[in-house]
Order: sequence, then C-alpha cells, then structure tokens
Amino acid sequence: MEKTPYTYFKRDVSWLSFNYRVLLEAADRTSPIGERLRFLSIYASNLEEFYEIRVAEHRGAIMRGNYAAESVEVAEATLEEITAEVNRQQQVFYRLFHEDILPELRRRGIYLYQEAKPKPFHETFVQNYFAEEVFPFLSPVAIETGIRTFIRDRRLYLVVHMRKKTTREPHYVLIRIPYAKVPRFVPLPMHEQVYYYMFIDDIIRVNLPSVFPGYEIGGCYSIKISRDADIYLEEENPENMLQTIRRKVEKRKIGALSRFMYDYAMPSDFLATVCKAFGIADEDLVLGGRYMNLQDLNKFPFPPGSMLTQCVPPPVRVPFLEEAESVFRAVERRDVLLHFPYQSFDYLIGFLTEAALNPEVEEIKITQYRVAENSVVINTLIRAAENGKRVTVFVELKARFDEENNMSTAEQMERAGIKIIYSIPGLKVHAKVAVILRRAEQPGFAYLSTGNFNEKTAKTYSDMALLTCNRAIVAEVRQVFSILESKPASPHFLHLLVARFNMVPELVRMIRREIDHVKAGRKGYIILKMNGLHDERMIDELYRASESGVEIDLIIRGICCLVPNQPYSRHIRITRIVDMYLEHARVWYFYNDGAEDIYLASADWMNRNLHRRIETAFPILVQDLKREILDILQIQLRDNVKACFIDERLHNVFKRDQATGSSPLRAQEAVYDYIRKRN
Repeated sequence: MEKTPYTYFKRDVSWLSFNYRVLLEAADRTSPIGERLRFLSIYASNLEEFYEIRVAEHRGAIMRGNYAAESVEVAEATLEEITAEVNRQQQVFYRLFHEDILPELRRRGIYLYQEAKPKPFHETFVQNYFAEEVFPFLSPVAIETGIRTFIRDRRLYLVVHMRKKTTREPHYVLIRIPYAKVPRFVPLPMHEQVYYYMFIDDIIRVNLPSVFPGYEIGGCYSIKISRDADIYLEEENPENMLQTIRRKVEKRKIGALSRFMYDYAMPSDFLATVCKAFGIADEDLVLGGRYMNLQDLNKFPFPPGSMLTQCVPPPVRVPFLEEAESVFRAVERRDVLLHFPYQSFDYLIGFLTEAALNPEVEEIKITQYRVAENSVVINTLIRAAENGKRVTVFVELKARFDEENNMSTAEQMERAGIKIIYSIPGLKVHAKVAVILRRAEQPGFAYLSTGNFNEKTAKTYSDMALLTCNRAIVAEVRQVFSILESKPASPHFLHLLVARFNMVPELVRMIRREIDHVKAGRKGYIILKMNGLHDERMIDELYRASESGVEIDLIIRGICCLVPNQPYSRHIRITRIVDMYLEHARVWYFYNDGAEDIYLASADWMNRNLHRRIETAFPILVQDLKREILDILQIQLRDNVKACFIDERLHNVFKRDQATGSSPLRAQEAVYDYIRKRN
C-alpha cells in the first residue's frame, strides 16, 4: 500500500473516546437522575460488546500469529493501549456511580444499599427473601486447581474465600448469580418515606453463613468474563447457511476469553488463586468494582410516579399524511420525508398496511437487517401474503446479535408463504429499502431509510426516511433487489449510490468536484453526518480536500479515525453529539457551487460498509426537502449543550466550554421544535 504523509487514530482507541463521551453524559448533573443511570447502563453494555468483538479479534490475531489484518506486535500494542484506557475509564465509572449518582438518589428518597449488611428493619425481609426466592437456585462449585469449571460470558459470579471453623482450612467457592430467576435490584419494604433497594449480589453475600454453616466467610468478590462473540464463517454455502449460522450462534457461548473483570478490592493472593484455577492470564485482567454487569441499571425499578426519568416529547403529527385519503395518494402528490423518532414510525406501518390491503398492489419487496421481536412490520407483511400479494423479504442472517431473532422471524414468514432470500455469501446486506409494485402502468412506491424496519429502535434512534413514487428511484430500488435475488443483470445506477457498485467512485468524484470549485476561486463545502469514519482512502480524500481549502464539517457519533488540527486537516471540524436519542442518520452534503447535493444513506464510511456490504445512499431531489435537511444539519452544528469537538488527542471538548455569549442550543430539542413548526 502506498505510503501517505497522513496520520489516523486507531479505530478501537477512537471508539473508546466515543464510549467515554457516553460516560460523560452520565456525569451531567443537569439531566434527570434516571437518564444518568441509563447512560451508565449504555456505557457498560457498549463495553461488553466491544470486548466480545473487537478485543476478541486482537486476541485472535495474537493466538493465530498470522492474521492478515494485523500483526502480533500491532495487536499486542493495541491491547495494551485499550487496557490502560479502559482501566482509567472504569475508575471514573465507579467513582461516578458510588460518589455522585447513588448519593443523588438518596437525596431523592431512593436508597440503594452499597454494603452487604441491611439495616435492622430490613434484616428479616432479606433473610426470608433469600430463603424463598434465591437459595433454591444456588449451586456453589468448589474452586480447585486442576478442575476447570466453565464460566459463562455475560453472567455475574461471586468468588468466596472461607475457612472451616474447626480446622481453619481455606476453601474457595464459585457462585453464579441466578439472574434469570430473580431481579438484579430487589425492592425492600419502604421505611420512613424512603424507598429501599438491594442488589441481589448483596442479598446473597449477607446470607452466605446460612449457605455454608460451619465455615467462616473471609471475603466475597464479583467476577465476570467476556468471550469472543463474533461468528466466523470460513465458507459460506448458501445451501446450508441457515444451519451453519445456527450452529455458530450456539458455539458463541463457549468462545475464547477476551476479558476477565474482577473487583478491585479483591486481595492479590486471592486473585492469583482464582486466575490459576481458571487459567486466566495477566493480560486478560480488567479492573471492575463490587458491582458489575451494570448494564442492568436500565432495569432499575424506580418508584411509580417518581418523575426521575427523561420526559420524551410526543411524536410530531404529519397533517399532510393524516388528512390524505390514503398514504399512497399523498406520496403520489409529493415525496414525503420522515424523521424518527420526532415523527411516529406508525406512518410507515400505515404505508405497509395500505400495501397489504390495497387490491392494486401486486408485489412487496423489503430488506430485513434488525427487526423488533413480535414485529408489527413482519406481521403486516404476513398479512399481505395472506391477501395474495407476492412478498419477498431479504433476511440478513449475519446481523450480529440478531441472528436468532432474524432466523425465527424468517421461518415464521416462510410458513406464511413469503419468499425469503437469505444472506449473500461473503457480504452483509445493510441497505434499508422497500419497493411496492402495482398493476398495469401505475407507478410503484419506494421506501428508503437510514435506519432499520424496527418500531422499537425507531423510538430512540434518530433516523430519516423517504417515501417516493419517483419512477427512476423506484426502478433503481428494483435493481437493488435484482442484485439480492442474484438475477443476471448489469445494474446501472444514475441516482442511487450502491456500495460495491458505484458508491465509492461517486463519493470520490463529489469530493474532488469541491476541490475543483475551490481551485476555480469558488466556495467548496462538505458536511458529512455518520456513525463512523474509518476507511483510510476516504479519509485521505478529505485530507486532500482540506489541503485545497475545502471547508468540511463532520458530525460523527462514534469511531472517527481522521485526526483534526493537523496541517492537512486544518479546514476540518469534528462534532460529536450524544443525547437522549441515538444519532443514527447518515447524511452527506456537497455544496456543488450552490446546486447542493444531499444524500441520505444506510452506510457509514467504514471499510466494511463501503467494501463488504450492500448499502444504499439515495438523493433528495425536492428542493424543499433539501432545505429541511440542511437546516437540521446546521442546527446540529450549532449545538452548544450536548455537542463536543473531537481534538487531536481524541478528547471530547464540550462546545459549551468554548461558547461565549451564545444562547444555549440543544440540537435534539431544537430539531423537534423545527419539525413541529414546519408541520
């Protein structure tokens, strides 16, 4: 590969910077305490998946020794960097939880025990609860060198050190917390107007003497592990892919170790004993606290009516759609741009329902990447098939952690007579598109989105979608489905950008066009909003554009490997927004000498999206809708409440700390008001 003078952030170190920004949201004392707990949960959940996938990949490179994407030396250096940063963040996490959030809960009349021993007025309740609800599900296992007990990933365990009272002989025991049988947070009887809760971990701890009579309990500490959860398909045969993936999903539970978390209060000799018994290497160790698996905080049972969680505004109505005699007739009159969750996902459900019932509709084709459990979208498609429509669904079986749900919904649809197309070997299909075809010469409809057909995530993920009957767009969406159905054809896209066909060449062309405008003495400007920016070729194009004087604003939520504030990136600014909704939309804006090209896309500028997936980006052709999207981008760039700049050290630099004399502007609130006023 040709050497360049440019530098890049490491992908995984950049991701840790993003997750730290999530943690900073939990530290924001202006947010409701329930929202702060939610962000602690998100941080912990994100880190869990990071170890299961990314860290496991680096460990795999070290074990295999000949991994093409990464040398052993690079993998070891990266893991060392990751461990140092995660340990730093974990200290912040636990300090925030114990010294900030729990005291704030107490001030609000909610007491979550942080010590094992309950107050006297709760002792009897805790003993009875343990005896009746917990003890029947405990299965302690002796920790002995030479006898290796299998530890499940994502499960919480206690390791206990005790001595026999008669002989003082030491014993070590492993206890798995029965998470499926009991809640993580147990409500205790209210006392003097204070709501009390206790970790199930502590209920077990305080009752250990009754579990081990005749022993003196010396210490009890939490541990947990993460395992490699990626699914590696060496050979993808479409004939048996369903069975192969089902088998691989089962094997995920016994993947290689990628992290061993332990309570930092555990004595070093006890830790050494545990590591020896379970074959844990020093490089696997990651600092934890007394309480782990704190992604469970999203299930904290707040007292009813406590008003401690985020108040989410109701979705904005779209009168144009509601007042029309049908969604079809409305879309025939003009393209419709939808903003989730600012507007309701029910408009898409209504569109699909009309397609299922309308006698003029002959065929429906749709992609499925991640759908909700008991999905209304799937039920509507089944209804369409029962009404005699030809329904084709492309199901991506390799959607990580959604494989089982996708397999079960695919089988459900097949039983209803829906034609299912499964994953393409060697590729993931990440495009979010649907097409509805009618009889005779009536125009069809296309739905194209930046987000999934998922009514659950549509309430928390910020996405944009287009409903159109533009014949050219509909025809090109049909070509996308021809690719998915492996029909012999040479697709030709004039409007859509499709990864592995014309997406990268067209993006390069549009970036270089901005450079040409600047060289000709005109304005050059690009705005790119995405979840991730990793592809070095595309980063190089942006660096060259900056060197030529093109102004570039990046709104990147997650991974961003482009380094700002360098001589070759002095015209590039990186904004990161983390707020109550997850910023998920991908929007690409090119000034184009005033013609202003805008694309919405399913793709980030990651290597996988641009080169190993089928993705779509679609143009916004109606001037009024272009203005609407650009206005929203400008609002997000002006955010000085939740937005950060990313600097050359990967620090999250809050814009509010730099704003002088500016009125506070929180983009997600401002976007909601903007959409409400336009409607």
